[in-house]
Amino acid sequence: MRSLSNQQKQLLFDYCIGLASPEETAEVELLISSNKEAAELYAKLKSTFLPLESLEPESCPDDLVERTVGRLSNLANSSQQRLEQLIAAEKTRKVAFKSWFWGKRMAIAAVFLIVGAVFVSAYSSVITSYARQKSWQQQCQMQLQQIWHALNNYSSDYDGKLPTLASAAGEPWWKVGYQGKENHSNTRPIWLLVKLGYDKPADFVCPATPKAKTLQFDTLQVQSYNDFPSREYMTYSFKISCSNSASGKLVCRKVLMADLSPLFEELPRDFSESFRLRLNKDLLTLNSKNHRRRGQNVMFGDGRVEFIKTRFTNLLEDDIFTLRDTDIYHGCELPSCESDFFLAP
Repeated sequence: MRSLSNQQKQLLFDYCIGLASPEETAEVELLISSNKEAAELYAKLKSTFLPLESLEPESCPDDLVERTVGRLSNLANSSQQRLEQLIAAEKTRKVAFKSWFWGKRMAIAAVFLIVGAVFVSAYSSVITSYARQKSWQQQCQMQLQQIWHALNNYSSDYDGKLPTLASAAGEPWWKVGYQGKENHSNTRPIWLLVKLGYDKPADFVCPATPKAKTLQFDTLQVQSYNDFPSREYMTYSFKISCSNSASGKLVCRKVLMADLSPLFEELPRDFSESFRLRLNKDLLTLNSKNHRRRGQNVMFGDGRVEFIKTRFTNLLEDDIFTLRDTDIYHGCELPSCESDFFLAP
């Protein structure tokens, strides 16, 4: 039986703390069932992490990643320094008898220090990745809460109504970034929060997305845009109201927004093209890509933001990313009732 590789060990670690994607989950479960060493390591990791499940989540400091990396680096360096000091001391020690005893003692101590340094080096990247993902998840929640405050302020200024623009039935809502006046995209109403100064563009880009830190936006051109500049600048999905909705107001238990829908990650760049999507098994189970498919932050009408690991909330037996009884999408569909939550695009 071959020993586990570092990649397989890291995969087991990710699986234990819930960072594995659906594909990685299937791979690691097969590994655990077919490899005795993997099964033993998995059991030890689960036992180690078990006490953490009773801890209450706390706010993650912005500099957590940098502090963690610094401490790991200092630990690795100090381990190496202690080893060198021990070896130097043993070389200069004058031993009249039982030299074998001291040599054995030094060798054992050296082994422990080396193993400790190797362990820290091997898992520091994994721990750092986990800390970074948790930090991004909490930053994402704070951004969604900020967007809710912007929606609430807008609603207060406009007779309790949410941002809305005239749209005819059957018009496409998938054309994110199209600047034509005839655009009816579902991101166009939420863009009003930026255009009217209720929120800033950066709050609409999840910090966990690869381009979050590289996107540049010219705030001087805000008034010239009718929608977000492109799909990359809006990494969340907003609710589409049902065809007979009349309220358009903030309702506590209603789902308003969430991380990017897995159904509409890839949209045509050419707005003159037609759009067609048929659901399959994968699309019915995928979580948002914003957080490595682990789940999605969901914002409710009362300002609550919860991270859920499925597409169904605790209170609602409804997939927030799909329409009921709809398998094919052309990008112009609307929910048939208020209880059918549909976040897009």
